[in-house]
Order: sequence, then structure tokens, then C-alpha cells
Amino acid sequence: MKKAATKIYQLLSKLEEFYGPQSPVWPADPYEFLVWWQSGYPASDAACAKGWQRLNAEVGIAPKQLLEANAKKLSSVLRAGGMVPELRASRLQEIARRVKDQFAGDLRAGLLGPLSAARKTLKSFPGIADPGADRILLFAGIAPLAAVPSNCTQVLCRMVDGKEPRNYLAGYRSAQRVIVREVPETFDARTRAYLLLKCHGQQICKRSKPQCDECPIKESCAFYRGNRRAEQPDALRRRRTTPAG
Repeated sequence: MKKAATKIYQLLSKLEEFYGPQSPVWPADPYEFLVWWQSGYPASDAACAKGWQRLNAEVGIAPKQLLEANAKKLSSVLRAGGMVPELRASRLQEIARRVKDQFAGDLRAGLLGPLSAARKTLKSFPGIADPGADRILLFAGIAPLAAVPSNCTQVLCRMVDGKEPRNYLAGYRSAQRVIVREVPETFDARTRAYLLLKCHGQQICKRSKPQCDECPIKESCAFYRGNRRAEQPDALRRRRTTPAG
């Protein structure tokens, strides 16, 4: 496992050559990210972007603007981002109220301190668990954490171990350990890793039906090599049992 993992940083460079440099499409500010995250459901870059754009144009995202917005109007605007707009409207006003009352409108300042306290604070907001907290702290420039895209934990597990744990949390922690070990502890290196793993996990190394034959790093991937070895005996057996002529 150690030998395979030493290649990860080089594999990220190959992914960057294949996909091109990646940039986040979500806001870096912690409060704004929470608003963006509630702007779409099911949460995705595309859904959140649609709701976020409409919200900015018709209501605004500042705590005061969200709190003063009519609930019906807010729900109508959020419908652009997908399902359960009424629930998301309620959550946005809850977020705005807490940030205004508990953090004087500056959530980022409230996260500058012990990481355990920052994580606890973020996880107290709706829709934020460990992966979301790590992501916010990394992209906000608060701590260069080993954040892993929550819906793409399979990528590093496949690269290194050839499989992914059945338990989601175990898979997330396993992927984090690879980043801690192999990716420099800097904001640039770890945001780059996050974005490339996210892109690869969504486009080729999908959780179901990965497109391994199209993968630019397949020859260095333990998952691909294991599947190829498993297919070879079957091919040999078919050749041996196929009648001549």
C-alpha cells in the first residue's frame, strides 16, 4: 500500500493534464458557502448555482436580506435550485439568524481558533457533516485540511487499495490518510487535490459503472489492475473451451 500511495501526487498531475486546471464554483467564505449549499437540492454544483444566481438577483444573500425576505418569496426563488424549496428557505433564515446573532455577521471570524471548535460550529448548521466542515475550512483558507469530496471518496481508495470500504466513513478516513501522507500540507496543494479528485470521480471514476478504459491513470490504478487480472483467467478459460473450427 505504501508503494502505491507514493505515486498519488504524480497521478494528480496526470489528472490535471487530462482535465486541465480546476477552480471551485462555490464561494470560499464560510457563510456564503452555507447559503450556496442550501440554494439547491439535491445539492450539486449545477443545482446550487441555479438557486444561488436567482437568490442573489432577487433577494440577496446577506443575513439582513434573508431575514427580511418574505418566506413565500424566498421559497419561490429557491425553486430554481430544485426540490423542497420551503425547507431550504427556512434553513437559510435559520443560518442567517445564527450568523447575525451569534457571530455579529462574520462567521469566518468565529471559526478562527481550535479546529475542534470550528468543526463543531460548522456541523451545527443544517446539512453540514465532517466532509462539509473540512471542505469549508480548507477553501476558506482557515486550515489546510485533507478534505475529500463527499461523493467521490471512492477515487483514492480505488487508486491505492483497489477497492473501497463498504462503510462510508471508513472510506472517507482512508482517503484522508492518503492525502495527509502524500499531498503537501498547503492550501494550494490540497485544494488542487480536492478539485481534481472531485472532477475525476464525477466524470470517469464514478461510484457506479466507472469508465476505467477511458481513465488517464488506469495503468497506475490498483482497481484497474485488479479487474484486469480477474478478467484474464476468464478469457483463458473461454479460449480453452471454445471448439476449434
